[in-house]
Amino acid sequence: MKNLNFTQEQVTKILSDIAVGKEGISKVLKIFLEALMRAERLEHNQRLHDISNGYRPRKVISNNMIFELRVPRSRYHHFYPVLLAVLKSQRVEMEELAFKLYGSGLTTEQVGDIFKDLYGKHYSTSQVSRMFAYAGEEVKQWLERPLESYYPIIYIDATYISTRRVDSVSKEAYYTVLGVKPDRTRDVLSIINLPTESKEGWKYVFDRLRAGGVKRVDLVVSDAFLGIEDAVSSVYRGASHQFCVFHLKKNILLQIKPKDKKEIELELDEVLTTDNKEDNISKGWQRWLNFIEKNKNKYPVLGKMSSERYLYYFTYLQYDYRIRSMVYTTNWLERLHRD
Repeated sequence: MKNLNFTQEQVTKILSDIAVGKEGISKVLKIFLEALMRAERLEHNQRLHDISNGYRPRKVISNNMIFELRVPRSRYHHFYPVLLAVLKSQRVEMEELAFKLYGSGLTTEQVGDIFKDLYGKHYSTSQVSRMFAYAGEEVKQWLERPLESYYPIIYIDATYISTRRVDSVSKEAYYTVLGVKPDRTRDVLSIINLPTESKEGWKYVFDRLRAGGVKRVDLVVSDAFLGIEDAVSSVYRGASHQFCVFHLKKNILLQIKPKDKKEIELELDEVLTTDNKEDNISKGWQRWLNFIEKNKNKYPVLGKMSSERYLYYFTYLQYDYRIRSMVYTTNWLERLHRD
């Protein structure tokens, strides 16, 4: 069969017969794209002495159509078609736009109309719904994927995002967990949507992490959401806990008169320093109490910040001074949420 030779007229006739059928153009495009990827794998195998290893299914959007491709795989060198990267970029762009429009309150019909203006074709409500369904299935698979058993550090935070429920849109909480692996690489472990942020919500998130395979965590970095330390300890009993010092500084400076802000900010930098290798939690806590005592008369709100719960802001001092600036803030998650 592989030695059969077709004339140009025969090829044209075959493609024409396919194209006139139901969804014919998409079938032709599917054949064309899959042929290109197989040709690319052949070149890859010859260049790297690799071996073909079957196919994997992949849903894509291309030329205003949604369909499933058979993507070639290789055995040794993780072949990934350049063509698939291009198609993925278009699909991700369209999905992000659809989600943003839908989450802002537009109906699936209105989303379809906007796609007509941008991409030259009207998407029906069922097509837009299928797009959401495809993405939803991928999200489900991602949430249920097996995780590693041990993460030295996890960063946790919740952010509020506009979310559609049937015929209304409201801000809902998205609980995010970012893990640092023993090899120092980072991985988003989970993003779970619940109506609001709560201690019970965080316990649910940690229970899901444990069920997904995460058995041990050494350090949890978070904001100071009330009760969050109890949620952590109920599931990861031996984990240390660090509250974000940047949140603390920001909250304090909001209470300070403009003329005093610079001075107070400098004092906070000295209290919450990271680069003294001889420093420890006891010394840091004493600096904090001295800061409170010095300023509480002028700013009574500071007087309420001497409870033992504030010790969680100084956990970072039990770690090597070279990594303290990495573990005393949730900045990595803040950047992730902005993205």
